[in-house]
Amino acid sequence: MDLRSILVAVTLACFASAALAHGGEDHGPDDKAARPAAASAGMRQPASPQRLPDGSLFVPKQLQRQIGLRTQPVRVGALAATVELNGQVVADPETGGRVQATFAGSVEPGPKGMPVPGREVARGEILAYLRPVSSAIERGNQKAQQAELAGQLAIADARVRRLEELEGAVAQKEIEAARIERSALRKRLAATSASIDSAVPLRAPAAGVISASSLVAGQVVDAREILFQIIDPARLAVEALAYQAGIGATLISASALSEQGALELQFVGGGRQMREQALPLLFRIITPNSMVAVGQPVKVIVRTAHEIEGAAVPRSALTRIGAGETAVWVHTEAERFVARRVHPQSLDANRVAIVDGLHDGDRVVTEGAGLLSQVR
Repeated sequence: MDLRSILVAVTLACFASAALAHGGEDHGPDDKAARPAAASAGMRQPASPQRLPDGSLFVPKQLQRQIGLRTQPVRVGALAATVELNGQVVADPETGGRVQATFAGSVEPGPKGMPVPGREVARGEILAYLRPVSSAIERGNQKAQQAELAGQLAIADARVRRLEELEGAVAQKEIEAARIERSALRKRLAATSASIDSAVPLRAPAAGVISASSLVAGQVVDAREILFQIIDPARLAVEALAYQAGIGATLISASALSEQGALELQFVGGGRQMREQALPLLFRIITPNSMVAVGQPVKVIVRTAHEIEGAAVPRSALTRIGAGETAVWVHTEAERFVARRVHPQSLDANRVAIVDGLHDGDRVVTEGAGLLSQVR
């Protein structure tokens, strides 16, 4: 139900019984000046909200309950200064991994078929096979080398048999040397044959799920091409870029704000080499069941040891008024709300610090502030 429907329903329900809000209470001359002209003339207040001449809002109690307005008092005091950093979700280096092609080849399905994104894999599991591919000239050279080694092996084998027949008349060291030469030729021939025909298994370097793969059976890939990326969804991290080299030394805690909500972070460490004119900082996500994806951009809010003076309020208290100005609604009287223009500064993923515009003890609207801003 939208705000217009709620207002119509409350107006019909309260039309016959609406009375003056807080009848009999005297809120002083300022309150009398702010009331509509109908109230000063002894008439009943309307049951629908309206914007008063001074810019404040009159909202009946019954409507406040209907739309679920919630308020809380604020306290002005010392708060930890924060810094906002741009970051993105990455795979935890301790649990993630990737499979790359060590040479150009053709991909063949593994024992369980071609891996698809989302499939769970175990460490060391064969994901696929990579069969080497080469040009006609290279393949011809390999075949020629294979034939040459096969001929040398035949000669060496015959020589060993001949020397073994003359055992006793021939020095034992000559027989051993012939055997060693034959064994080396066999290994060279096996390696050459494997490079021509056999496929190399591609194994998972870590346990987790396949996060990215677009391979199909028979696809030809180049050397060093990334074939599979593996992540552990329960252990992800956030990498942020800090443009102040001393942030890591004064960092107390950190959180991140994503489309899915707030994420609690644990600082892992920071680099000491500039990248894109900034230092990379790594945080581990410790919020359980965080529904974020690798590569997703997030806003990282770093809490430092420095302090500022202000009032902490939930992010839900912020709203837009006028020409897009940021404001909060202050509950000044039982049925009266006043908008205060503020300049917020992030405290964490859930709260902001209001450094000006609020006073100690002000009661700020924390739920339903956006609905109040729609009253005309």
